[in-house]
Amino acid sequence: MLVVNLFYGGVLMLCWTWLCVALHVPHGQQLIQDHNPTVTVFHHSPHSALCYEDDIFTALHEGVGSGGELTNSSLTLFGVCAASDDSSASVLSELAKETSRNQRNGLEVLHPTGVLVAEENDSGILELTFDLPSSPLLELSPVLLLTFERQLKGGNLDVTFTSPSLQPHTQSVCISGETQHILLTGKASEANVCQKWRISAETKTPDMKKSLKGILIGEKSGSNISMTPLLLFSGRTGTETRHTHVSGLSLASSQTFSFLCELRRFLGDVLPKEHPKSPPLQLDSLKSMPPLSLGLSSSETLLAGLINSSSPTVFSFTRLSSTFPVHHGQLALPHELLEELRQRLEQIVMQIMGVIREEEVGHRAARRLERLRELSVLPKKGPAAGESQYRAFLLLKALQTVAHTYDLQNRLRASREGRNTPTRDYVCGLSSLTVSLKRHVVGPDTATINNCRGSCAFPLVNANNHAVLLNTHTESGTAEERAPCCVPVAYDPLEVVNLNEHGTYLSVKPDVVAKECGCR
Repeated sequence: MLVVNLFYGGVLMLCWTWLCVALHVPHGQQLIQDHNPTVTVFHHSPHSALCYEDDIFTALHEGVGSGGELTNSSLTLFGVCAASDDSSASVLSELAKETSRNQRNGLEVLHPTGVLVAEENDSGILELTFDLPSSPLLELSPVLLLTFERQLKGGNLDVTFTSPSLQPHTQSVCISGETQHILLTGKASEANVCQKWRISAETKTPDMKKSLKGILIGEKSGSNISMTPLLLFSGRTGTETRHTHVSGLSLASSQTFSFLCELRRFLGDVLPKEHPKSPPLQLDSLKSMPPLSLGLSSSETLLAGLINSSSPTVFSFTRLSSTFPVHHGQLALPHELLEELRQRLEQIVMQIMGVIREEEVGHRAARRLERLRELSVLPKKGPAAGESQYRAFLLLKALQTVAHTYDLQNRLRASREGRNTPTRDYVCGLSSLTVSLKRHVVGPDTATINNCRGSCAFPLVNANNHAVLLNTHTESGTAEERAPCCVPVAYDPLEVVNLNEHGTYLSVKPDVVAKECGCR
């Protein structure tokens, strides 16, 4: 038997504006891996995404259609099999309505800890084990959500979960490629006792066992799992445990936090869906100008240059820390620059609204953009709060990135159409290349850096004198030198806004996005 010692830090309270999360981890806990061939034990890697809970509450809020009924997409998102005669559907409906009525203040959240997953190889049953801290919330009937970082890929899968802690004890879930949360209903229990839930999961068809294992714990034994459990409790039952205000967390911090999460969702909705096959690239590996602080002391020259720059921007959160919401950014723009920011923001919002309509992105992106405008509004008369200036600046940079992306997409589309004409050969020109970035809290998590492709035969495209002479030399047939190649000759930088608990910093990565090609 192998014993692995793990160090944990006791009890940690994470308090945000509309929820209070209690994380309890015993001191000196050990993870024991049994070498019995019928059981394999995995240790859970806790979900650390900044907008984790906010995304769930938003999904619940958006789950009710105009007629007050659950949408089919909401049922699929939460793994509910059918709306008729299904207790899970009715519970999901109540959660969605509660969220819509009370703006997320009607629900409480409790995080289980110490998640282990064991597979019984002979029977193919997976067992999920959750340690629950003592809490008065446990006297209520909880809803257990098993949440994944992104929507699950693959075919349809019917799964049965069984546990004495569930009510009813056996529940069915329908997983598809659009499922991101698994909803199970639990039963009330004792409040002041630390508990352990054991839930078994198995497929209805034996040939889908491998697919279920891949969803819950990954394909490889011992790998971290992307699934995170949490318990939701309705606040309408009369409990006095709701935490609607946290000392030290101002309204401005709460609004900035909501703004960042909404911005992350908006970028995910509005930007083209690119899925590069390459592994994620680290931004830290790129050469960079010295980072500049964005705050009350930022120079007017710096801010003016950023407001007028159309370079794409990535919003990064390098340290996934729950302490971030305590920090909120502020800017102090002079009147003339503030007016320029306001005008540019109004113009680009109208431009992006047009993009949303023309590209048929969807109504959800338009609603998110309207919400972002509300959180970053700049008054036409009178002073604007420093926090509002900060959020308006970030929104402008994000929308400039969206505009840059679609402008480039349209130019590349026109270029391809031109090359397809019978009178033109495939000459040197710009082509799209999208790479995956290390996952970011806000986004985007891809960057279109482009590349150059095509022939450099005479007459050369955008050639310098060296390329002309090189081409003449190689065409003589006596040279053993390379011919001119189609390469980038001009670039745009990539701007990276890094948010952490100490503040907001901007770094410029030069020569990242190819914007012009030539023969060299």
